[in-house]
Amino acid sequence: MAGREFAANYPLLEIVPPSSYYSPHNLKQDDIEYAIENTQVILAPERQIATFGNTSFEFHLISELMDRVDQVRIRTGRIEAERPKILSPEYFCRMMLEGFGEKAQEYVERLREHARQIAVLRYGFQFRKSGVTEETVSASLQSVIDRTRRVVESASEPNGAIIQGVDEAWEVCLLKFTIEMIERSAGENIGDFKRRGLI
Repeated sequence: MAGREFAANYPLLEIVPPSSYYSPHNLKQDDIEYAIENTQVILAPERQIATFGNTSFEFHLISELMDRVDQVRIRTGRIEAERPKILSPEYFCRMMLEGFGEKAQEYVERLREHARQIAVLRYGFQFRKSGVTEETVSASLQSVIDRTRRVVESASEPNGAIIQGVDEAWEVCLLKFTIEMIERSAGENIGDFKRRGLI
């Protein structure tokens, strides 16, 4: 899954998806992977996740209905990205021990001695389903994307995003979008913390 691949490439980041995202029990692994592979950010926000404050993104998630031709659903809502947090070395070491036995304790004690050299950022998001509006239109997918893009660009909304995704697994598509926002923002966030001497 994309989240695991991202974590492997950025081992010093922790991503905390909202509890209101999809439940794995509702979707099969194949459905999740299909949604990830078929999610495309058509228009990314101009702004990145702010280092020292919360950031709000307005999304327009566009998907074709699987059982009807030329029926397209548009979901509009907001995702709140909390300011990235620096995890303390002690907290990070405690996390490392979760699920491990006593034999891991010695290794973590040695790690704790060098933990001040480790910088871990935690990213969190808030997403409220109650704030999502849905509209189904009879049109081709491309025409809906083009029309939505014109509306977002004419509104001059720097935090607007257009995402093409899969209808039933649309929350997975949102999760992929948030991970891509972290990928875009992490380097600048870490740089900001370093410039202020925080890591």
